[in-house]
Amino acid sequence: MARATLDLETHTSRLEAAIESIWFRNLITALIILNAIVLGILTYQEDLPPTLVVSLNGIDRAITYIFAVEIFLKLVVYRLLFFRSGWNWFDFIVVGISLAPGSEAFSVLRALRVLRVLRLLHVVPMMKRITEALLKALPGMGAIVAVLALLTYVYAVMATNMYGNTDNEEVLELFGDLPSSAFSLFQVMTMDGWRFEVVQKVIDDGHPWAWLFFITFIFIASFAVLNLFIALVVEALAAEQRAATDELLEDIEEDVEHAEEERDEILKLLTSLREEMASLRAAVDRRDSHGKTSE
Repeated sequence: MARATLDLETHTSRLEAAIESIWFRNLITALIILNAIVLGILTYQEDLPPTLVVSLNGIDRAITYIFAVEIFLKLVVYRLLFFRSGWNWFDFIVVGISLAPGSEAFSVLRALRVLRVLRLLHVVPMMKRITEALLKALPGMGAIVAVLALLTYVYAVMATNMYGNTDNEEVLELFGDLPSSAFSLFQVMTMDGWRFEVVQKVIDDGHPWAWLFFITFIFIASFAVLNLFIALVVEALAAEQRAATDELLEDIEEDVEHAEEERDEILKLLTSLREEMASLRAAVDRRDSHGKTSE
């Protein structure tokens, strides 16, 4: 038997074709979602009737066994090639933990199988394009995060020195040490209750010009640096769109060239047919002429 591949488009056996078929994948995806819903309902098992809890646990266990059969079938088909996929590793570990004795404490891991729904990112073209653009933007995002972290650190040191030496418990909780200052500045950067929960408390503690310090931080961190994330993602999406457009244009050019080649071949074929028809007519005319001469 030919060796199986992880390519969903090619099949080397009926079993491989079955487990890679659309209906099988849709069935597993539906069971993943159902399993996640059941696990969510079971978080309220103290308020549910005992019979319903028993039924839900039975459904959960049955779905886990189906997942185990799925893993077994894939191991039979792919063998060691099965472990070349990260998702296969994830499924293997999660199902193994679910089947292990006393694994109730890890049952939440089974809900993580719902992450396999992310396969939609490879099926829907637009979602795939956005995902690829985000992945390509990650290196640039890392640089922006580093700049933002450095900026927050500098402002946190300044805020701790300026506002940390106080007897006000609320301000001390906000800026009493470097980690607290960094966390408070992160809240200011997100602009979540920054005025009354942070700035106003510092002003009331005897720092009337504190608002100027926080406003400059907001302008630099929120309006400048954070907007770079949006610009980076938009640029990545635009680059991905340009790449997709170029690929489409190349496909169109190839189709046009192929059509022109086919047209040339058809013209040659028509020309050859005309020549053959002309030869046949000439042969028929010669035969008719020879027949009349014989008479």
